[in-house]
Amino acid sequence: MSTLQFYNSLTREKEAFKSILPGKVGMYVCGPTVSGESHLGHARPFITFDIVYRYLKHLGYQVRYVRNITDAGHFEEEGRESEDKISKKAVLEKMEPMELVQKYTNLFHWAMRAFNNLEPSIEPTATGHIVEQIVMIEKIIQDGYAYVVNGSVYFDVEKYHKDFGAKGMQYGILSGRVLEEQLETTRELESQDEKRNKIDFALWKNAAPEHIMRWQSPWGIGFPGWHIECSAMSTKYLGEEFDIHGGGMDLQFPHHECEIAQSAVCNHKIPAKYWLHNNMITINGKKMGKSYNNVIKLSELFSGTHEILTQGYSPMTVRFFILQTHYRSTLDFSNEALQASEKGLKRMWEAFSYLRKMSLSQTDADASNIELENKVIGILNGLEEDMNDDLNTAKVMAGLFELVPVINSIKDGKIDRNALSSKTLALMQGQFTTYLVDIFGLTDESKQDDDKLTAVLQLIGEIRKDARSRKDFATSDKIRNQLLAAGIQLKDEKDGGMSWELL
Repeated sequence: MSTLQFYNSLTREKEAFKSILPGKVGMYVCGPTVSGESHLGHARPFITFDIVYRYLKHLGYQVRYVRNITDAGHFEEEGRESEDKISKKAVLEKMEPMELVQKYTNLFHWAMRAFNNLEPSIEPTATGHIVEQIVMIEKIIQDGYAYVVNGSVYFDVEKYHKDFGAKGMQYGILSGRVLEEQLETTRELESQDEKRNKIDFALWKNAAPEHIMRWQSPWGIGFPGWHIECSAMSTKYLGEEFDIHGGGMDLQFPHHECEIAQSAVCNHKIPAKYWLHNNMITINGKKMGKSYNNVIKLSELFSGTHEILTQGYSPMTVRFFILQTHYRSTLDFSNEALQASEKGLKRMWEAFSYLRKMSLSQTDADASNIELENKVIGILNGLEEDMNDDLNTAKVMAGLFELVPVINSIKDGKIDRNALSSKTLALMQGQFTTYLVDIFGLTDESKQDDDKLTAVLQLIGEIRKDARSRKDFATSDKIRNQLLAAGIQLKDEKDGGMSWELL
């Protein structure tokens, strides 16, 4: 049996995973900034870390999965440093800030349910942890690694780098960036004149009178920086050192780099052992961005209402599409790629559905085709090895697809039904269930559609039955005839019930 390995961004190499506490895992993943609706780019990290969560649970770990909600602050370090996204959007939409936060948090949760993502163990909010953030900032000031200017607090990066670099926790340890180069190339931004160095980042920002979201602090009325919230909440719920910190590759710098610096000052250690980062989604070879008009909101993706879409794509099609590429590789979105995923997913479920029926009906028998039997067992045995190799969902999916023609050939009679032993058929059915359903979190949308259709037809049947009891045969016949024209035939049973079939 192979050992689970992760590519650790901190060490830049694959490492065997070993949790700090045997049998238990603490995992922190940076969640959404709820100043707007989640888009296609947000789908990838949350689906990726849902797979990490599911797989660790599958391996028997007790996992505490913490994914935060950023509902305050989050001013940009590059370009709009004093701008609070939540406050600005609330003004634009003429809403109370927390009303806006609730609206987009609800939309985020709706999308996560649509993707069949498991809920995290804890989902803390930035606004619910202002006290913890202030306490952490006070500690950093007390230790001499932050300074106060005009009611704002800035982290002294150069002093930190000098002192903690000697302890192997230099600024740039995660991203590989060299501090001296950053000091020379950092561009002029708002409030730079308050800082000792351009590279210093804000822990707390003084709030102007017109600023909506504001809290009292030892330094005056203001709001927290973006980086400090994650340091405060990960420490509170997972401790000074935990197992896994995850997020998109775009968060590696400055966000995660700053988290390490803050936590190192307060706790004298790097907060997480393993740092996992998923790569980006591009669209037709271009980075997603408002300037390209290619930012696709998830509601637009599902409905097909964005102008670059030729159709809507179901949440399971999008999830399947994402899992067909290794999480650390760039994933290019296109209509053609999604359409191919839609067809591939349908083919996979049809084969899986037949496999389940075949496994149930197969009698105890040995294989009549030893060569095929050995090939199938080899593929099945390789799935765990691929999954343990830094969660290579793409290889696992490819392995399952190798088995689809085998299943279809048995179904079509091209391969004898007894070619595989009953034991191997049961193993294959079990592995399809384990990976497609339990670990990959995919659901059979055609079955969901069948269930919905059944519910609708049951309701129509009740309405038709009521019409017949009132001797309203005109309405009863109209329902039957219009459904027949739509390709659905109703059949009245002798016991007064009703059945139906698709024509």
